[in-house]
Amino acid sequence: MAHAAMDLGLRTAQEVFADRAYEEDGTLVNRRKEGAMITDEDEAIARVIRMVKEQKVTAITGRDIPIRADSICVHGDGAKALAFVEKIRAALTAEGVEICALKEIV
Repeated sequence: MAHAAMDLGLRTAQEVFADRAYEEDGTLVNRRKEGAMITDEDEAIARVIRMVKEQKVTAITGRDIPIRADSICVHGDGAKALAFVEKIRAALTAEGVEICALKEIV
């Protein structure tokens, strides 16, 4: 969808998922599949940093794929969701990544 929107000249932002695994085609791994969820917070945060800074993520197959991270999705229904978001923000800030509202980049 994002590519179609960009082809039409529409402003877009692309969202990545902190705690989900990706297939080689950039889609999310089906939740029924082993490894679909990234449960280790440190691993998830390292993946987010790499997605933001290098525009790459390692797919479930082990192959690096391109990805654009304008926004990071964190599932807010978990007991530790707020603490997880705070850790992600702190890690991104420590890496020199500027956090801003989407309206500033789209």
